[in-house]
Amino acid sequence: MLVLSRKKDEKVVIGGNIEVIIVDVKGDTVKIGISAPGDVKIYRGELLEAIRQANIEAAMQPAPDLDAIAKKLKPQK
Repeated sequence: MLVLSRKKDEKVVIGGNIEVIIVDVKGDTVKIGISAPGDVKIYRGELLEAIRQANIEAAMQPAPDLDAIAKKLKPQK
């Protein structure tokens, strides 16, 4: 992990096309701005972890009974 010290209005450039800018510092809170191409997904760490956990839980659910579902979708005669 690279650890840097930055002051307000200073930035870090990642990969030549992603900029992380220190917008404000108040006490123990730092506001950052991120400028990146539209195809780069940016998540807060806790949100990404919640998504991962939800995916794990969904993967552990039993598979649906596809035959029963197909029978319900067939037109009635």
